[in-house]
This record gives sequence, structure tokens and C-alpha cells, in this order.
Amino acid sequence: MKRITALLEALGSSLLLAGKAFVSLPAAPRILKRVSEQGYLVGYTTLPIVAILCFFIGAVLALQAGITLRDFGAKQLIGTLVGESMARELGPVMVAILLAGRVGSAVTAELASMKVSGEIDALVTMNIPPARLLVLPRLLAVLLVMPLLTMMGNIIGWFGGAIVSSQVKMIGVPTEMYFQNLKQYLSVGDVMDGLIKAEIFGFVIMLIACTTGLRTRGGPREIGFAVTKSVVFSLIAILTLDYFITKALS
Repeated sequence: MKRITALLEALGSSLLLAGKAFVSLPAAPRILKRVSEQGYLVGYTTLPIVAILCFFIGAVLALQAGITLRDFGAKQLIGTLVGESMARELGPVMVAILLAGRVGSAVTAELASMKVSGEIDALVTMNIPPARLLVLPRLLAVLLVMPLLTMMGNIIGWFGGAIVSSQVKMIGVPTEMYFQNLKQYLSVGDVMDGLIKAEIFGFVIMLIACTTGLRTRGGPREIGFAVTKSVVFSLIAILTLDYFITKALS
């Protein structure tokens, strides 16, 4: 019962924080520099890891699926399978998991350190809302960057699948056939469904990270607990939301 109460309390705090942040939207032009800084941290510095991860996801997916499709005489459909899997599911989910582990944990640690050291209380004393200065720029940045990261991950994953399909002899699907098949069956709607997921995942991850960081009490040990809690809650939220969003978009 205590865990359920704590979970509901955390959910309420997250919704309240999101409300406070978006009430401050009229002040967005004054924090554009902070938004761009957070966009750089969330997007540019994360892109190399996203590229490596998605390339090998596409490659492994093509390798595993190609062998199975070859046995059924349908290996020419490998472009469709890799394309739709990356666009609708694996692209947004894997990028979100990476964002939770890399960016979400860092944001939680930073805000938790500020909370423990009294910097957040100092901002409140100076009548500077933490939701406007610390939360809103991060939420706006992740909403702007997450679709770009996901789209780049999708494209790199498609190329990873194309390389494996054409270079592995047991599959032997030419690159031209791979992309022709992908283009024929992959629709704009499939890509948009994945980008919608990415937006929701990114927003929820950043909101959980900010809420967990700002609710931290105690010392350095509690900062470590807060980071762990943030990542675990984010992963649970990603997988839970993935099911309901997929069902809603189907």
C-alpha cells in the first residue's frame, strides 16, 4: 500500500511540475539560450551512440529475419520487415531507452545535487521558479530533438539492414531490391506513428528525471538512489506507454 501511495504521489508531482512548466511558456523566448544548450546535450552529444546502436539493431534484425524469410522463400521482403520494425517500434523504443539511461540519469543527478546543496531553495528565495528555469528548457529541448534523433536512428538502422542483406551470402538481397521493397510498403503513416511515440517517450522521460531530481532529500547517497529510481521508472513508463500507444495507433 505504501508503494502504491508513493507511486501516486510521484505521478501527482510530475503532473504538477509539468503544469508549472507550461504555465511559464510565455517566458520561452527569454530562455532560448538554455533550450539550445539542452538541445545540444540531448541531441548532438547523444547522436553518435544512437547511430551505433541503431546500425547494429538494423543489422541484427536483417540477419535474423533474412535467414527465416529465406527458408520461406520470401527474402525479398526483408526491406519491409526491417523498415517497419525500425520505424514503428525499435527506433523510438531503443532511442528512448538510451535517452533514459544517458540523459535522464544525468538530469536527475544534476537537479538532485542542486536540491541537496540548497541551490533550488535559493532560486525560490530569489523568486525564480525552478520549473521555468530548469524544467521548461529541458522539456522543450527534448520535444524538439527527440523526433530528429529517432528519424536519424531509423535511417541508420535501414542502412545497417541493407548492408547485411547484400553482403551476407546466405541472404543475398541486392541493395536496390531492399530499398525498393522498403519504399513500396513503408508508408508515411508508419514513420509518423514512430515519431509520435518518440515525442511522448521523450517528454515522459524528461519529466520523470526532473521530478525525481527536484524531490530528492538527504545527501550524496540519496542522489544515487534518485538516479536509479529515475532510470527504472523511465524504462517501465516506456514499455507501458509503448503498449497503449501501439494499441491506440493500430
